[in-house]
Amino acid sequence: MRWYVVRRVVWAVVATFLILSITWGLLAITPNPAAEQMQFQAAASGGSAEAAEEAFEARRGLDRSPWVRYREYMVNMATLNWGWSQTRSQPVIDAIASALPYTAIYSVPTTILSILVGLSIGLYSATHQYTRTDYAATFFAFFGYAIPNFWFGIILLLVFGVQLGWFPVVFDSDLPFFSLGMARQLVLPVIVLVTGTIAGIMRYSRAEALEYVEAEFVKTAKSKGADGYRILTRHILRPAAVPLMTILVGDILGIFLAASYLVEVVFGIPGLGQLSYNAIIAQDTSLVLGTTLIFTFISVIGNLIQDVAYTVLDPRIDYGDR
Repeated sequence: MRWYVVRRVVWAVVATFLILSITWGLLAITPNPAAEQMQFQAAASGGSAEAAEEAFEARRGLDRSPWVRYREYMVNMATLNWGWSQTRSQPVIDAIASALPYTAIYSVPTTILSILVGLSIGLYSATHQYTRTDYAATFFAFFGYAIPNFWFGIILLLVFGVQLGWFPVVFDSDLPFFSLGMARQLVLPVIVLVTGTIAGIMRYSRAEALEYVEAEFVKTAKSKGADGYRILTRHILRPAAVPLMTILVGDILGIFLAASYLVEVVFGIPGLGQLSYNAIIAQDTSLVLGTTLIFTFISVIGNLIQDVAYTVLDPRIDYGDR
């Protein structure tokens, strides 16, 4: 197991290097809208567009060869010297440090609620198959699958923010983190994320639990007088938890990665998603690479925890040949 973890960490470093290299290459070949705007302004005022472009590249350090710029960025990434954000006029690490709490403040409660509620509904639906509750849970799951997060968020803002006035439309980042006002403006983003995340966890946990509801060892436990809670948690949930770890980690990563872009842009939350989105639009290379490294680190650590959790839940899993 120890050797397996070491190999996974080595491969994680290789994966991080490849992701950062591809991200840097895509940014290097993409036209910069800020440079084009400076060229247009220079031409409109009677100046030289070429001179404006050269001045922009010199200020950004783009007049050097691609290999020199690439090598410098990779060395800075490895030494935690992530550079200076041109768009925010501050070090990249400071920009990420200021945005990360805003992502965590809605991601943590969303993750906890999604796992607890999704597993509970899925297990209950499996043990009460083909009942009205099962049908209602199935309808809710398909609703969560079908509805787009960004569209659902906009509808919730229009109804409960603009029309009813129950929740603020504009996110106020000056409110204290652990305050009623902050919790009030996070209700709609959490609802949007939980609705989509619960659907996958509920359906998958129901399908896995159904494999053990009528298993022989479950019938034996019932015949010995085991109560329903013990049967559900010890005899059904535990064997079903091994394959469930895959989708749980995937959904958690989805909250931090893809969902953070959609929710933070719609609700105006100044978290990692909006920080990365604005950096991509402005082609702030240092900031884009910094946020990419954070997302990559979360993905790698999440998958490593998933593999380690396999052997904790089922000691029969052997890592010797992996």
